[in-house]
Amino acid sequence: MTVLRRRAKGRTIEQVRLLHPALRRRIRPATLRALRGAQVARVERRGKHQLLHLADGRVLHVHFRMNGDWVYGKRDAPLPRFARATIAFDDGTRLVLVDSRALGTMEVHAAGAELDLGLGPDAADRGWTAAALGAALAIRRGPIKPALLDQKLVAGLGNIYAAESLWRARIGPTRRADSLGDTEVRALRSAIAAVLRRATGSRYTDDDTIALDVYDRAGLPCRRCRTAIERIVQAGRSTYFCPKCQPNSVGA
Repeated sequence: MTVLRRRAKGRTIEQVRLLHPALRRRIRPATLRALRGAQVARVERRGKHQLLHLADGRVLHVHFRMNGDWVYGKRDAPLPRFARATIAFDDGTRLVLVDSRALGTMEVHAAGAELDLGLGPDAADRGWTAAALGAALAIRRGPIKPALLDQKLVAGLGNIYAAESLWRARIGPTRRADSLGDTEVRALRSAIAAVLRRATGSRYTDDDTIALDVYDRAGLPCRRCRTAIERIVQAGRSTYFCPKCQPNSVGA
């Protein structure tokens, strides 16, 4: 997102190309052609939704799902692997949407259209308090890990971030969401903030300089207590946790 905001804001679009059939099915060629000459006034992130607000009021809406990234460079440079779309600017530069799973989407919204993304508060918003998190969890009877992945509860917290946050907060992933006490909720809110700060400016999952604490470390020793990390599946997603540091029952 940092790359998109820094490289797109204020620039004029020369051409948008959709390289993957799934994207081409969503936007008509005439709509793409109409983007030529539009200036990017500002860039906004809401969870995994990235919104390029154009000066004429239209919005180019990109939704990263499982993964995705932007690669910036010269317009005539070779395309990176898994390139799905390109946004070329009139100064000869280009942004490339890279998505190895090809699950991301792109749409163009007309000026004045209401964008209902169905999202809860943004996890990176400092105004999102522990009290607000606690109130949202209090009505959830399911496990805490899948609850955190619900973008209606909180936007921008993916599978890896949720696992890392729960490890930092010492909360078991199968704990009932409504069982967390005030102290635990505050610890979780602080852990989420710490994980997001650590990820800022890099691809948390791809950057070799950042060592994940628990995710994808099944069988390896916990960085706190040296107990072997375990893996389970929740809601179809891998969950990694320390069975000693993260008790799955109240008062354990």
